[in-house]
Amino acid sequence: NYRTQLWDKQSESFLPSTPGLGMHVEVKDPDGKVVLSRQYGSEGRFTFTSHTPGEHQICLHSNSTRMALFAGGKLRVHLDIQVGEHTNNYPEIAAKDKLTELQLRARQLLDQVEQIQKEQNYQRVRRG
Repeated sequence: NYRTQLWDKQSESFLPSTPGLGMHVEVKDPDGKVVLSRQYGSEGRFTFTSHTPGEHQICLHSNSTRMALFAGGKLRVHLDIQVGEHTNNYPEIAAKDKLTELQLRARQLLDQVEQIQKEQNYQRVRRG
């Protein structure tokens, strides 16, 4: 989850950014491979699934030089990073995919198993 704020010269403070501001988000895995590259708005949420353990690079940049100049070149980005299967919004998934309660629970359990496997693989790689 992220949100941006533009610097306002008159009030000399950061204000909630205008809806017209666009942000480009790019995520690279430890091998430098691009995992996500997409255009978003001034606030929102992006998700990605990592298949390689290690440090990932997240780059956010404004697609609007006009906005940046207007704001005196100052843009503040609030970033809330969540990791693991608990980040999934299951009520939203259920509504979107029209799942029954039992199907949803099965999905959650499969996600938990997948997360455990990822963590075991990560530990194996770290022990090397």
